[in-house]
Amino acid sequence: MSAVHFEPPIDDERRRQALYEGDIIVYGARPSSLALCRHAAQMIEEAFGGRDPRTVQHEIPVEEFAAIAAPLKSGFIHHPESKRLIANLLLEMGCDPDVTYFDVPRLRMATSDGYLTSGVAYAHHPHRDTWYSAPMCQINWWLPIYPIRPDNAMAFHPRYFREGVPNDSDRFNYYEWNANQRRNAAQHVKSDTRWQPHASVPLELEPDIRLLPEVGGMILFSAAHMHSTVPNTSGVTRWSIDFRTVALSDVVAKRGARNVDSHPSGTSLRDFMRLRDRERIDETVVAPYDQGARKEGELLFQPT
Repeated sequence: MSAVHFEPPIDDERRRQALYEGDIIVYGARPSSLALCRHAAQMIEEAFGGRDPRTVQHEIPVEEFAAIAAPLKSGFIHHPESKRLIANLLLEMGCDPDVTYFDVPRLRMATSDGYLTSGVAYAHHPHRDTWYSAPMCQINWWLPIYPIRPDNAMAFHPRYFREGVPNDSDRFNYYEWNANQRRNAAQHVKSDTRWQPHASVPLELEPDIRLLPEVGGMILFSAAHMHSTVPNTSGVTRWSIDFRTVALSDVVAKRGARNVDSHPSGTSLRDFMRLRDRERIDETVVAPYDQGARKEGELLFQPT
């Protein structure tokens, strides 16, 4: 059973080790995390013309919501201020700027009552990020932009951290995903036909863990943790930010969570930028993670 720690007084190296062992860590809001959330909220509210983004789904057709959300998500991901604020947050959280690498932040939305569950607002089935070619040393950071509730949160399924399940992650190729599926999310409104790795047997998803940090609070967890989007019955859209980090020392030494069932092709390591200067991980370091990978497609996603 994974342990949940609130504000543990540990440095980043001990924190990473705890996360690799299956623990989940929750922090309260910091000035840097609140600044990131304010930046996201301003972009969201401007995109929807000043309407409340938590309830706007009740006012406009789903096609209009998706048409607004697609450029909003892309704009937030690639906004220079988003990266600057992520860097400030990581420094405030004690991450070594020469060792820590981060990827671009994602803006997520989980609409209520089945309004939009595909494409730009994909409701994630139970999965590990490692099924999608994340390295075993990846740490996920998750922050709510507005207050959340148990009926619109994220769920962890701790039973499966150490227990592998049959799945089809061996069919997933990260470079094909970059080239074809990743850039096509906005086309999926009524349904989502993009193939994604799933468990191939029914899972026992309860009991689960649902954590409710304050706005700007943070949940940190391993990419190997099984987690999913809670079916949103709250009546309001949940908005959140997530991003990922790796420590170069762990990448080189191949430290991380134990791999119990992840067998995708390719690696997302080329997505990560060094905290100090935004340099990418050297190709000689990435290469061992590519052994046996099919390299058709895009090694590094380039937005249009």
